[in-house]
Amino acid sequence: MVWNREDKSEVLPQRVQQSNGTSSIDSGHARLHELGYKQELKRDLSVLSNFAFSFSIISVLTGVTTLYNTGLNFGGPVSLVYGWIIAGCFTMVVGLSMAEICSSYPTSGGLYYWSAKLAGPSWAPFASWITGWFNIVGQWAVTTSVDFSLAQLIQVIILLSTGGTSGGGYEASKYVVIAIHAAILLSHAVLNSLPISWLSFFGQLAAAWNVLGVFILMIVIPTVATERASAKFVFTHFNTENGVGVNSKLYIFILGLLMSQYTLTGYDASAHMSEETKSADKNGPKGIISSIGISIIVGWGYILGITFSVTNIPNLLSKDNDAGGYAIAEIFYQVFKSRYGSGAGGIVCLCIVAVAIFFCGMSSITSNSRMAYAFSRDGAMPLSSLWHKVNKQEVPINAVWLSAFIAFCMALTSLGSLVAFQAMVSIATIGLYIAYALPIFFRVTLARKSFTPGPFNLGSFGVLVGWIAVVWVATISVLFSLPVAYPVTDQTLNYTPVAVGGLFILTVTAWVFSARYWFKGPITNIDD
Repeated sequence: MVWNREDKSEVLPQRVQQSNGTSSIDSGHARLHELGYKQELKRDLSVLSNFAFSFSIISVLTGVTTLYNTGLNFGGPVSLVYGWIIAGCFTMVVGLSMAEICSSYPTSGGLYYWSAKLAGPSWAPFASWITGWFNIVGQWAVTTSVDFSLAQLIQVIILLSTGGTSGGGYEASKYVVIAIHAAILLSHAVLNSLPISWLSFFGQLAAAWNVLGVFILMIVIPTVATERASAKFVFTHFNTENGVGVNSKLYIFILGLLMSQYTLTGYDASAHMSEETKSADKNGPKGIISSIGISIIVGWGYILGITFSVTNIPNLLSKDNDAGGYAIAEIFYQVFKSRYGSGAGGIVCLCIVAVAIFFCGMSSITSNSRMAYAFSRDGAMPLSSLWHKVNKQEVPINAVWLSAFIAFCMALTSLGSLVAFQAMVSIATIGLYIAYALPIFFRVTLARKSFTPGPFNLGSFGVLVGWIAVVWVATISVLFSLPVAYPVTDQTLNYTPVAVGGLFILTVTAWVFSARYWFKGPITNIDD
């Protein structure tokens, strides 16, 4: 990778105040002006704050905790430990390609703007349209999934606090869970209505909480445990007893990868926050790469620490255990109960995770709103003039509340069918990664010779890294669309291809019959 030190950008009369009282040109202001946009959002974020938003959305405590059951059921320790490394390496490849493009086009539009510029004039509107809708719907699905998983965890915490399943603890109905989900979204919308300086503080607090939380849990849980798994079990045991009729070890391992790949998403937030980040053409790419790299390291540590406390997989996955089948909650609870006779310490540990998930959802709304702001600024959304407005604090306030409202509406499908809800949120992984891959694909094909790199670039390796990223996304898109249980019925069918395919059909249909006549891709908002 290469950092270009030569600055060829036009010097524009937009300056930022330095600590010594002098002013200097901010490369983010200048580059944004060159790309056709005026500065409407407050550019106040440092590279640390930019990193914090992506790191908080990736949130290993969120992804690993909520999907640990999946990894444990499909392959167990081997899928968890090695699947994380495999998914992490390929995710870094995708992140490197995105960082290179982000350096060249540091705008809040991110992926859809990149696709427009890289696909060429004739394909730009359609490429931008497809990428943008996959990106924003994928982001809304992420927010829905994150906040709903927090509501479910709160329900489990209440269950354990009132005696657990065996002690007649309180089990919240689906209506109570959706009400908790609504309250969480409301609080996130309120927090995201604050000025960006406040969000920057909360973002950095969230990043610190995630790192410290991981280290606390990965040390405390195996230390308190009266029984621990052996190193041989953690690094070599492969669980084939999944109870869903899947027998092929390779197939089982692939399904176990879902936990890792789901967790390692959301780092496009660094791109969406670029118009609020100082020197975004340099710090945006740093935010993407560092958030992925640190997440891989601390996430692996968390997985190891928890897995060393696993001694009975069937019991952890049983619906009859005290946590109602929530594996990590059962681990935390039983570890303290076996040592001290009370699971209260385990409930406290679950609260650490709950706070991390809360911060994850907060940052996800932040990213959602910036994407909605940029997409509507270019006229792609219904009522675009409403969603791209900013308030006196330079916050896209309407886009914030829109994102929270849509995340609530998507969760309502859980009241009718969990199968439908799972299909809806499956877009969070596959749909979002398709949006990641499209601009990379255009960069290595249509723009292979015309792409102008920014300060951060991969040099001669850019095309190779890009192709690896595209092939990986294509591979997981197919693998995660395969059946997850046999025999296949309406309740066991993997509806991911239905959801993603449905989104594609709706998007293309809207383009053919309407959008192609009026949507021209990203448009300048700078008056001549």
